[in-house]
Amino acid sequence: MKKILALTLYTIVFLSCKNEVNRKDAYVPESSGNLNHVTVVMPEKDWNSNLGNTVRDALQQVYEGLPIDEPQFSLNYLNPKTFTGFARQGRNVVWFQKDSTARFQLAQNQFARPQILASITGEDAEIQQFFFQENASLLRQTIAENERKEKMRRISKSITTEKTLENRFGIKINYPSAYETVKDTTNFVWIQKPIRKGHLNLIVYTLNEKALEGKFSKQILDIRDSIGKLHVPGRLKGSYFITERAFRPYFYQTELDGKKTYLTKGTWEVANDFMAGPYVNYAIRDSLSKRWIVIEGFAFAPSASKREHMFELNTILTSFRRLN
Repeated sequence: MKKILALTLYTIVFLSCKNEVNRKDAYVPESSGNLNHVTVVMPEKDWNSNLGNTVRDALQQVYEGLPIDEPQFSLNYLNPKTFTGFARQGRNVVWFQKDSTARFQLAQNQFARPQILASITGEDAEIQQFFFQENASLLRQTIAENERKEKMRRISKSITTEKTLENRFGIKINYPSAYETVKDTTNFVWIQKPIRKGHLNLIVYTLNEKALEGKFSKQILDIRDSIGKLHVPGRLKGSYFITERAFRPYFYQTELDGKKTYLTKGTWEVANDFMAGPYVNYAIRDSLSKRWIVIEGFAFAPSASKREHMFELNTILTSFRRLN
């Protein structure tokens, strides 16, 4: 531990775009791998000890708002001896190496493009573990943003040409052409994409500027329930979309398109029926029009993992922008 404390004076933490000018003529292959997957490179004895446990705990934190716990990232372990050639083309790589210099370093596009490479060095596993833990939050944020950009790049290959949201609300959200409008009323739009044994959904509506006065966390859930009862029926007569109250949702204040925004993540259910799933909801303050714009994504995918579905919906929603 004394060794660690002494070396903290020499910590190096930075984000580096790898010398695009010097490497502009070099061939850098396209990165590969499934979304939200991270390659971890370290000796097998470290992977099966405290260092490996620390990495798993940090990168496999629970993805918020799902009915059953799933990790934020899936990990692929590689022994350093096999970390060559195609194996280096992963989009997110965390590489532990023994070195006399102790540091945590983030680099972009070193072996592939786009790629985030986290390099952690130190004389032994204990020192490497310390530097990793000190920067784990930064690493999660960086990988999450890298994956969001990659998902949006894939979406942009087949973007919708529908103008429903532009015409109805004066807003734009980038979503794939596989989504189609299934309901369009005066102040409510429902857009849906079929998936295997289920569907992904986007809904948009507006509220008057005073609708969320008071305790936001209660107001937004009550409003969700009233909107669901009015516009989102269930399969059975008398059933409708509501908020699951048995599990407390996650509440945050953030920004979208530079506007004050309330973010809610939780679980929905259907009153008088047995259907449920996760949702993510953004209430965006539109001061120019004196209103709140509510955009939400929810998934119905029974007996299937939900992380990638919610990641897609959240990526779509964060593309929000107000027109004019």
